[in-house]
Amino acid sequence: MSATTSDTTIAANELVTLDQLKVGQTATVVSVDASGALGRRLLELGIVPGCIAKVVRHAPLGDPIEIDLRSSVLSLRRYEAALVDMSLAG
Repeated sequence: MSATTSDTTIAANELVTLDQLKVGQTATVVSVDASGALGRRLLELGIVPGCIAKVVRHAPLGDPIEIDLRSSVLSLRRYEAALVDMSLAG
C-alpha cells in the first residue's frame, strides 16, 4: 500500500514527517526532532514515539494542522509538525 503526496509516492512504513500527511492518513510517531522548550512541549502534549496520530484537517491556508492523538484533538503549526517523524500504518 502506498500514499501519494503532491509529487511523490510514500510507501507504507517509510518515514515521513507529520506535516507531509494528508487528511485522513494515520501514522505512528517514530521520533520528535526538537529540543528545548518546543521539544518538551510536543512531548508533554503526548507526541511520543509509538503513539498513533491521524490528520483530521488542515486550515484553509495549510497552517495549522489538526490531529487526533490518543482521543484528543491537537493543532500544530506546520513547522512544529515537520519536526515529528512518522511511519505510515501499513
